[in-house]
Amino acid sequence: MDLRPLGRSGLNVSALGLGCMSMTSGYGPAADHTAMIALLRDAVEQGVTLFDTAQVYGPFANERLVGEALAPVRSRVVIASKFGFDVDLVSGENRGGLNSRPAHIRACVDGMLKRLHTDTIDLLYQHRVDPDVPIEDVAGTVRDLIAEGKVRFFGLSEAGVQTIRRAHAVQPVTALQSEYSLWWREPEAEFFPVLEELGIGFVPFSPLGRGFLTGAITEHTTFDANDFRHNIPRLTADNRRANRGVVELVQQVASRVQVTPAQVALAWLLAKRPWIVPIPGTTKPHRLRENLAAANLLLPQDDLAELDQGSAALTIHGARYVDRLQAQVDR
Repeated sequence: MDLRPLGRSGLNVSALGLGCMSMTSGYGPAADHTAMIALLRDAVEQGVTLFDTAQVYGPFANERLVGEALAPVRSRVVIASKFGFDVDLVSGENRGGLNSRPAHIRACVDGMLKRLHTDTIDLLYQHRVDPDVPIEDVAGTVRDLIAEGKVRFFGLSEAGVQTIRRAHAVQPVTALQSEYSLWWREPEAEFFPVLEELGIGFVPFSPLGRGFLTGAITEHTTFDANDFRHNIPRLTADNRRANRGVVELVQQVASRVQVTPAQVALAWLLAKRPWIVPIPGTTKPHRLRENLAAANLLLPQDDLAELDQGSAALTIHGARYVDRLQAQVDR
């Protein structure tokens, strides 16, 4: 798989990374541990070099899984993890708030290094911006961790433009991670200009619209009680029905090009900028192969224009988070 630069940081990664959250949390019960170890190692053999995890996924379980799976191939991969939620570092209890106090960041990183079986975290993100801690203090702490060799590069997740600028002035930001797909295109106007200006890469999560853009989710789909999509306003049955137009748009292009809707949605993202690296997640080997094939799919300009214009003309119904989680998105 071709490599892509995350901005002008010097960090190059595979054109598609792998989001690992769903292997242990978020989308229902944790998947089989042995099967996920095999999936992660298979991803490496297929050319994936960027693996995305976080302290809060589990908590801790996802980092342990990723660390165990990638330990034998550590020199071939880039591991990204995140701090920022108020997780008890002994019990693992997620207390639901945010915590980016410098001492907590340091303690988080020490735990991450052990769970990930590594001496350094390649890309360390602040998972959510903590309004109670100046971003300069956060960036300064990560700068010091980089100087100590515990971290290589600094990232932000769901951060607003002014926060990005302030952080970047203290410690250069390598990547911004936020939601971006054919049914959430807000980053184009809001973030792309500043990312281009500052030389920051963009790592879209949920590039397949939490599965909706694949066409596999309809208004009749029932989510597991432990699946966080169960509570997302945009994915209520009524809104799934109302948002069907974006799925039909992707399916129309996929049918004409003779690929899958998921491949069209990912290829569209890759065509937007050379410093965009989506991280679709999966627990299924055949979906992994399907997604990664999109890295080699060059959609004709007419099809890209149809996707651009068609999605821009649609009204997307429903918020992407419940109110409590939406309040944690920086603006």
